[in-house]
Amino acid sequence: MSDDLLVLDNLAVGYGSKVVVDRVNLSMPRGSFVGLLGPNGSGKTTLLKTIVGIIPALGGAVRFQKLNARPPVMGYVPQRETLDPIFPLSGFEVALMGTCGRVAPGRRIGRAERAWTLQCMEQTGVANLAKVKYSELSGGQKQRVLIARALAAKPDLLVLDEPTAGLDPNASQALMELLREINAHQGKAILLVAHDLPVVRRYVQWVIWLHGGRADYGPVSKLLSRERVAEILGLDLP
Repeated sequence: MSDDLLVLDNLAVGYGSKVVVDRVNLSMPRGSFVGLLGPNGSGKTTLLKTIVGIIPALGGAVRFQKLNARPPVMGYVPQRETLDPIFPLSGFEVALMGTCGRVAPGRRIGRAERAWTLQCMEQTGVANLAKVKYSELSGGQKQRVLIARALAAKPDLLVLDEPTAGLDPNASQALMELLREINAHQGKAILLVAHDLPVVRRYVQWVIWLHGGRADYGPVSKLLSRERVAEILGLDLP
């Protein structure tokens, strides 16, 4: 049995008929921690949304390997969650949304799912904010609630779009430590968009680097070496 969870086969992504990134070929191992890098406009969010199925691929294929004869479950944390404040949802109610995939339409979410959601909030350190309005939470607290929502889906793969964007350095580090703990202790694969090279070097194992409409993929030690970074950025080393 293959150890790969996700395979991108000659994938082309973009919007309409415009290809943003072409010929992406890579395999993401189960339990891996992968960072997706690239300048603004390079197609990071587009690739992420294609992988999770929000937008269709323009070519090639996204393939998930089955786990125990079932397709893997994804937990998605968007870059920004725009919940209209006119709906006074609590942190718990937002996190509870993650269980909806396991609840039949028209049925109430039962006690077991509610208990599991609270457990996910405890894991992400926001159980004490369960009754607080989501709109009143800080940026870091909102991200932790959204990660709890993703965990409530019982995912095999966590996909996060710049989860530390807008956070101060302390909150950013605490969030990355949380993700590393989830990856190391639960064995969940993680794919996240990032923009901070030192953070990526410290936490992830593999890197996808988008530039010039193509994708380079490899271990951190190889792809983020001084020479490789200079090559990708077009810099002349002294």
